[in-house]
Amino acid sequence: MDVETALRKMPKAELHLHLEGAVDASTFAELAAHHGLELPPHDQVADLYSYDSLADFLVIYSLVCRSIQTEADFRRVTYECLARCADSGARYVELFLSPESHFEMGVEYPTMLAGVLTGMADAQAERSLESNLIPAINRELGPARAVEFVEMVAAHPHPQIIGVGLDFNEIGFPSADYVDAYRAAAAHGLHRTSHAGEVGPADNVRAAIDLLDCERIDHGYHVVDDPDLVASCVESQIAFTVCPTTTEYTTVWRDLSAPDHAIRQMSEAGLKLMVNSDDPAMFVSDLGNEYVRLHREMGLSLDTLAEMALNGIDAAWIDDATKTALRADWSAEIDTLLAATA
Repeated sequence: MDVETALRKMPKAELHLHLEGAVDASTFAELAAHHGLELPPHDQVADLYSYDSLADFLVIYSLVCRSIQTEADFRRVTYECLARCADSGARYVELFLSPESHFEMGVEYPTMLAGVLTGMADAQAERSLESNLIPAINRELGPARAVEFVEMVAAHPHPQIIGVGLDFNEIGFPSADYVDAYRAAAAHGLHRTSHAGEVGPADNVRAAIDLLDCERIDHGYHVVDDPDLVASCVESQIAFTVCPTTTEYTTVWRDLSAPDHAIRQMSEAGLKLMVNSDDPAMFVSDLGNEYVRLHREMGLSLDTLAEMALNGIDAAWIDDATKTALRADWSAEIDTLLAATA
């Protein structure tokens, strides 16, 4: 078996995946046309997903969100997203949803949930893929709105709604501003993660850990700018959900083969990393490809990538008994797959 096939088949968790960023370009164009939305000029639908910065990306991301309006739309994009995860070897997914990006089109939160949860059930029934949902706060709307958001999530409980995240542009919206929202989330028994250190400073990572009491960090690359913080994170073994392909578009680290790439620095420092696809459709990637790129372009060993896959179990918001069972099963399967490449 060739290495690429083994890496794609390797059992994995996906803990940093945005539903709206996983909408295929053709699905986006179809939904936009159905709802009468005007799209940017383009020759082919693939051209719609073209950007060179986080800010440019978020403009298109918001337009994708506006194209998803009905319960059926949410069900469709959720199932399509999770089916592609399964094709990349994902066995367990925690999926981000950006509710506030749909409100401007008059979509109500219960409508979103009904569609997403049904799509998740479809993926479980047809692809045996377990998944849970993480509604994410749009930090650009400010701290007061974030508290209201958490209360909204808490008012619509469901066993598969397991936590909250904090995303959109860090610049001007530091992690420390969202303490009240995260205290509310903890009080409601919700797990907590946050985008931090993707384009913002290491202080955002520190605040996400120390002030927001996050259980893991999404991206976190600028942690490498603070050696003391790196040492603290190595000691605590807090997990970082890194997304290799995205770094080429949204960060200062544009070359995965560079010796100073943040993910390489993080790995060499001993930080607990697990690999994710983030917005796979919008960055023309998938979870399996992220592992392949880390091996071929960054030169990470198969043993290191196997460890990262198992780190996904540790970082997942599932019970300890399930983690123990998955680790035993996945370890054996990974050993067999990698042995077949020798």
